[in-house]
Amino acid sequence: MEVRIYYEDTDAAGVVYHANYLKYFERARTEYLRERGLSVSELAACGIIFPVVRMEIGFKAPGLHDDLLTISTQPTHVGGSSFTLRQQAVRKTDGMVLVDSLVKLACANSTLNARRIPPEVRQVLEAGLPQTGALPF
Repeated sequence: MEVRIYYEDTDAAGVVYHANYLKYFERARTEYLRERGLSVSELAACGIIFPVVRMEIGFKAPGLHDDLLTISTQPTHVGGSSFTLRQQAVRKTDGMVLVDSLVKLACANSTLNARRIPPEVRQVLEAGLPQTGALPF
């Protein structure tokens, strides 16, 4: 997914305000599933939601006004009722990784009780796992 950095995304120092990366990553997770035939809103209507339970973020370099970023999303681990994604914000002009993150999401029902990942979601996540063994979060 691509994201353009607008003036409203920046702080007093002229760089992307750190919390905006959480929004970019959230959108990218939604688009990752959408591009693979899954609708987050339809899943939620069926009582399947994915709350974030843990996130680790490394800020490597600043994003600046008008930069075009590519936000990548890749599963690294799929468990019974949770999964971990690696997400990165990469500046398109030079390929520099600006932000690198791991996010663990639980699969929950509408009352926030853990539940098993549905087969159709599991299939999408497992298809995106790297071929080499990745360590879980």
